[in-house]
Amino acid sequence: MKLRDLLKALGNTAPLPDRVQESEVASIAHDSRQVVPGSLFVAVRGFNSDGHQFIPQAVKQGASAVVAEIANPAAVADVPIILVPDTRKALATLAALFYGHPSQQIKIVGITGTKGKTTTSYLVKSIIEAAGHVTGLIGTIDYRVGNKVYAAPNTTPESTDIQRLLREMADIGAEYCVMEVSSHALALGRTDECVFETAVFSNLQEDHLDFHKNRESYFQAKLLLFTGLAAGKTAIINDDDAASREIAERTEAKIFTFGLSGQADIHPEKKIGYGIDGLSFLVRTPKGVIEVASPLVGKHNVYNILAAIGAASALGFDAESISHGIARMRAVPGRMEKVDEGQPFGVVVDYAHTEESLARLLEAVREVATGLVITVFGCGGDRDRTKRPKMGAAALKGSDVVIVTSDNPRTEDPIRIIREIEAGMTSAGTRVAEIGPAGSGRTGKTPYLINPDRRHAIAAAISMAKAGDIVVLAGKGHEDYQIIGDKKIHFDDREIAREEIRKRQMAEVG
Repeated sequence: MKLRDLLKALGNTAPLPDRVQESEVASIAHDSRQVVPGSLFVAVRGFNSDGHQFIPQAVKQGASAVVAEIANPAAVADVPIILVPDTRKALATLAALFYGHPSQQIKIVGITGTKGKTTTSYLVKSIIEAAGHVTGLIGTIDYRVGNKVYAAPNTTPESTDIQRLLREMADIGAEYCVMEVSSHALALGRTDECVFETAVFSNLQEDHLDFHKNRESYFQAKLLLFTGLAAGKTAIINDDDAASREIAERTEAKIFTFGLSGQADIHPEKKIGYGIDGLSFLVRTPKGVIEVASPLVGKHNVYNILAAIGAASALGFDAESISHGIARMRAVPGRMEKVDEGQPFGVVVDYAHTEESLARLLEAVREVATGLVITVFGCGGDRDRTKRPKMGAAALKGSDVVIVTSDNPRTEDPIRIIREIEAGMTSAGTRVAEIGPAGSGRTGKTPYLINPDRRHAIAAAISMAKAGDIVVLAGKGHEDYQIIGDKKIHFDDREIAREEIRKRQMAEVG
């Protein structure tokens, strides 16, 4: 594509030599390390660095032109700088044009909310595929295009990556894309230029306040997904969440509600069957009743299933495809994922890393536990500190034994993080030095231990579990790393749990 055509999309009228305007653009890049000869480099201001600082590096690597908010001609010699007021918006516009506006060729389902995005996205993808359609996925765990799986550094990637992925999907014949849409992505314009067919709102809880500063700002970011929907599109919103009322008032899209009460358009009929093997219930929809039998566990997954049914119904899928798609979606990595080595107690790994998500997780575990709930968790460093004592309190309330450990401490002192968690535990809990095999129930305050070494904490929990107990490893879920200081080391809760279970089994046999 010629530079002239890209500049027209920006409304740029700066005079440039014809030879420059007629030059072919090889790629759109916002990372100087990805620049190749002929790239158009867009200098974007990031969280930790400013792309304007890397303009010389981009030019050195062959950038033929630069889009920026400020000019520094001395640093780039003869390479033209195209000035714009907002390079993030410019990046989205350029990427969509460069890749041929793929979102106009694929129906995109956008899913936002504090919790439930990942599971709901997997459910919707499974339903679409059960109906015989090719679909892609962009989300927290990974990005999927056909048989290709890409690592996911962000829940919702930068606009250039979104458009490239959508182009790949369109080129292999995908008809749909299911996309988790984070508040960061909406606030930073990463999904600008994406045409969403259906948007889903799961719920609003307190999260990411290190970025958004307050709950209202956080919600306003999520609201952008719905205010951007055209009148012919659909919005699927949680009738049991108060934030849905403003979404309904502000969007032009057709609205379908889901919830547990009969007032919602999509709701369970009669009693919901809960168990360690999964969920079973009937769902009333505007198009009739759908039978649900899912291996997913817990009340929160009832909401995720209802949201997925709403999205699938809005897209026109029939009851048979919806039921089949839900039934065959067995688990999401790191979302109430069971670790089973034949041990007589349960081990569940989950990504819950906020007060409300941890409380909901433990409620779901309590529903199916016949013994004690033993919880291992921590809080990430260099992130919202206000949630730490709240998570400590939530862990105590939902557990019989708690072990506080490290999550991803990053550049913070792990002990300091743990102390801030512990501040929310002292009134309802009792700190102890050690616990032998867990007793048969609670007596007085809930006991908790401190062990900053996550491996040792997991080992301690598994060593004390008895038949019928459930060990909950919360916070990291699908992550296979731990960030300590500025180093990322391999660490997977699921792997560690399996190793410790096997050690215990061998010791018991020996």
